[in-house]
Amino acid sequence: MKTFAAVLQQRGLPTPYAQSRPLVIEELELAPPGPGEVLVEMGAAGLCHSDLSVINGTRLWPLPIVIGHEACGHVREVGPGVKDLRPGDAVVFSFLPTCGQCPMCAVGRPALCEPGVAANRAGRLLSGATRFSRADGAAVHHHSGIAGYSQFTVAARESLVKIAGDLPMETAVLFGCAVITGVGAVVNTAKVAAGTSVAVFGLGGVGLSAVMGARAAGAYPIIAVDSLAAKLPLALECGATHTVHAGSDDPVLAIRELTRGGVETAFEAVGDPEVIARAFAATRRGGRTVTIGLPHPERNLILPALTLTAEERVLQGSYMGSSVPSRDIPRFIEPKNVSRRSGFFWQPVTTERYGRRY
Repeated sequence: MKTFAAVLQQRGLPTPYAQSRPLVIEELELAPPGPGEVLVEMGAAGLCHSDLSVINGTRLWPLPIVIGHEACGHVREVGPGVKDLRPGDAVVFSFLPTCGQCPMCAVGRPALCEPGVAANRAGRLLSGATRFSRADGAAVHHHSGIAGYSQFTVAARESLVKIAGDLPMETAVLFGCAVITGVGAVVNTAKVAAGTSVAVFGLGGVGLSAVMGARAAGAYPIIAVDSLAAKLPLALECGATHTVHAGSDDPVLAIRELTRGGVETAFEAVGDPEVIARAFAATRRGGRTVTIGLPHPERNLILPALTLTAEERVLQGSYMGSSVPSRDIPRFIEPKNVSRRSGFFWQPVTTERYGRRY
């Protein structure tokens, strides 16, 4: 069949992209789903920082490639062997297909699935196949096994999570990356306990999801930090109890003052080593810093080594929110957790309840 898709042909073009136009809309051939694969019509696709990292060359995926890794849609056809999905089912994509058999999957850490990572880096499906091609037969790669910026795509069954059909696509799409990554970092990676203090550095989609996850976990205080003042009011709506404008205040000093020594858990959702270091410095003795953002592979992190031992501080990574997509996406979407006000899960708190804010 034919499909129109946004294809990245050359990385590292200058911004603004509205002028350099790194993505080209092309009509591609899309082969039917093979064994264990599914044809999906896209319902919505998000623009995540990881997509921009592919465009600017920070992440070196093979070219040409149909990008887009945060997506949802409806099943249109299933390949041989797919028994639990049928045409019309609503699905959210997982940007890492999990094989269920490798050493990481076997110990309950599918976010680190080795065949899934290898397939993603090769721009192929879990089977090793590509289903996109140009008129001359040249293959076009899949971003993260999804290729969300296409009208239609073929994905491995392992890349799909069935959801209720009544959730709006523009809301469902957020659970494919932003929510599962941010909330998962709170509830799966850090296992934040009720009543403990949290700071979130970076208030994009993932950072705001971490704020909501902290609110759902019962953390207090929840301190939201960003260098852009315009992002702070939304963080309060999503559940933050305090905000710090890193563009005008020293966030480490502010957090230490608010918490009398530092938070118990800090989350970094920017992908910048300097911000990671600030988040680490904002934790108290015995505190944990969880890194969610993806820094440039050539950037290094410098921390005071003594604090890891003498103060028992922990620095921990979180990829895909340490999630099991088939378990976590449905439970994060659970209707009883959905806010009627915003469309996000978990009712945002009102700011009037809290006192001092930076």
